Amino acid sequence: MTRAVTVDEVRLSCIDPCRGRWPDIVRAMLHVVHREHAGRPRRVLWLLEELDEPYELTVMNWEQGSGEEHRARHPLGRVPVLQLDDGYVFESAAICLHLADLSPDAGLIGGLGTYGRALAYQWAIFAPAELEPPLIEAAIFRDGEPERAGKARARFFRAANAIAQSLDGSEYLVEGRFGVADVLVSTALSFAQRAAFPEPFAPVLDDYLTRLFERPAYKRALEREAAAPASS
Repeated sequence: MTRAVTVDEVRLSCIDPCRGRWPDIVRAMLHVVHREHAGRPRRVLWLLEELDEPYELTVMNWEQGSGEEHRARHPLGRVPVLQLDDGYVFESAAICLHLADLSPDAGLIGGLGTYGRALAYQWAIFAPAELEPPLIEAAIFRDGEPERAGKARARFFRAANAIAQSLDGSEYLVEGRFGVADVLVSTALSFAQRAAFPEPFAPVLDDYLTRLFERPAYKRALEREAAAPASS
């Protein structure tokens, strides 16, 4: 008896064995949904630029980001959102990990089952779980509840110092080479600079951020972000 071939099986048969990614005739261009003044979408643009992956970018204003059309993409109206052939994906860490998976030849994440991949997962979760919550709390309560804000900053810098210790003379977090973990962690750390925290970073973290933000792909992401007007 013959069996119907699924779409996924067709895609698997079409993977380019040399490039390790879906060919353009199979996968439509990726589409990133952004919102004015949001910080997390930048990490997605950066990773796409590192992969040299073409993408469309929509930047919404605040009203559009709160509207029903966007809530169909993200139930809480947040960004970034990545539109794929099969639907939408949100949460910047999930998006970045998925993008790294789409191009394994780029070497931005370790192979399945490897220790390097486990470390990429570790830092991808560490950034939003340990760095961002105290950072946001400190920024929100800086003026109204300075004592609470100070305690939150202390928690943030304990987490930041764990990253400094993990670098331990290496330029990057996982196996001595640039990867998705560095994109997620460095962008989370940079939010503290954006919030103008009075406490300085450890020198190793200053060097780490300077090195990463000098990458050509990061600069291209900034240019693409700045050039994209908000949708009307």
